Amino acid sequence: MKNHARLIKNKYKILSPHLNERSRRLFAAIEASSIGYGGVSLVSRSINISRRAIHVGLREISQKKKSVERIRSPGGGRKLAVINNPTLLKELEGLVEPLSRGDPMSSLRWTCKSTSLLSDELKRRGHPASPRLVASLLHKMKYSLQGNQKALAGKQHPDRNAQFEHINSEATKQMLAHNPVISVDTKKKELVGNYKNNGTKWHKKGRAPKVNDHDFPDPDIPRAHPYGIYDLAKNTGWVNVGTTHDTASFAVASIRGWWKSCGRKLYPKANKLLITADAGGSNGSRIRLWKWELQRLADETGLPIWVCHFPPGTSKWNKIEHRLFSFISQNWKGEPLVNYETIVQLIAATKTSTGLRVTCKLDKRSYRPGKVVTDEQWESIRIQRNKFHGDWNYEILPRIKL
Repeated sequence: MKNHARLIKNKYKILSPHLNERSRRLFAAIEASSIGYGGVSLVSRSINISRRAIHVGLREISQKKKSVERIRSPGGGRKLAVINNPTLLKELEGLVEPLSRGDPMSSLRWTCKSTSLLSDELKRRGHPASPRLVASLLHKMKYSLQGNQKALAGKQHPDRNAQFEHINSEATKQMLAHNPVISVDTKKKELVGNYKNNGTKWHKKGRAPKVNDHDFPDPDIPRAHPYGIYDLAKNTGWVNVGTTHDTASFAVASIRGWWKSCGRKLYPKANKLLITADAGGSNGSRIRLWKWELQRLADETGLPIWVCHFPPGTSKWNKIEHRLFSFISQNWKGEPLVNYETIVQLIAATKTSTGLRVTCKLDKRSYRPGKVVTDEQWESIRIQRNKFHGDWNYEILPRIKL
């Protein structure tokens, strides 16, 4: 018997890579029948195949059916978990979305729902399912791993769309008249130093830059405040990187830098300047200092400055966000912003196939927060508010004609 078992085991070892489920049980059945009494048990132990499979093979041999491609008979094999356990899918969906499935007090409501955790919870509830099965079922139910989407704009102002139309109309009108139309905003402030910058870059294996393992909001860590100006007609960007604070004075100083550096050269016959900006931040519609600094800029340039603010909560529609800032973020992804010079060079190197080119300057001047505009200064501002939402649309006229 031992010799028989060894011989069967050796033959099976040679043939097994070429056998499928059906041919495997037929091989076992033939060997068992050649041995006779006790053959099924011997073959089962030798090649680790179930006695039931061998008996199925013996029946197939005795019936002398013509060979077919199907390995199993219709309905053969282990039944799917959802057939053996019809409530499994319902239980799983209730764990994934407890609020929408009537179980707000689920133990998984406030935890990360990994497949392992879901599997453990299902087992605890009497529905055994492996993490792999849980993942498979979730995919079949059209679930997938997804992050949060910034899609809810919150409470919408009733005149939101009307303001968009007003901005578009004014911008189109001024560009046809060859007057500058710029979109302005402050990009997210960045930590300056050997800190992680989200994104990936190509490096040889094991050669990725090593950065600090923490980036706590320590006030001593230097920060960069990139204020951008995007020229809608010319598809060019101008970024002023501040080193102190993002104030209204800094915002207008950045616009002034753009005008002196390239604006007046690009628009030598300009008789107006149109600025589109968010309703909040350093260039917010309610900030006195923003309007006071614009008055000073109007006096210096002799140009009337028109301002159109986007309604609150709609900053992502500001052209600068997806025509300038998004490309800057793509250009420096995965690159530690180790110093101000690196930041300036990375921003200035930003370009696109559609022709975007960016100029970047470093501004080391100090901009003190909390600067107050006196009532006397406020009264001296020559501001004309539009009949349609004068709080969002206004014009600041120069006090001195150049």
